[in-house]
Amino acid sequence: MITESELIFEVRDDEIDGGYIARALGYSIFAEAENLNDLRRHVREAVDCYFDESMSAPKIIRLHFVRDEVMTR
Repeated sequence: MITESELIFEVRDDEIDGGYIARALGYSIFAEAENLNDLRRHVREAVDCYFDESMSAPKIIRLHFVRDEVMTR
């Protein structure tokens, strides 16, 4: 069950520069990094910057990894 106290990021491979790109669903929050450890840190920092003291920050941050697979014949 997804609640308002949960924030979901869609994570994709950065096909141009390598690494990862994360985008929050329903919010203008973005992060990118070369590796997963840095991405987790950057996502937390971006969420902390977006939600100030007057806003209720989510208790859970979920990273949803999306991978495209291309097949040829």
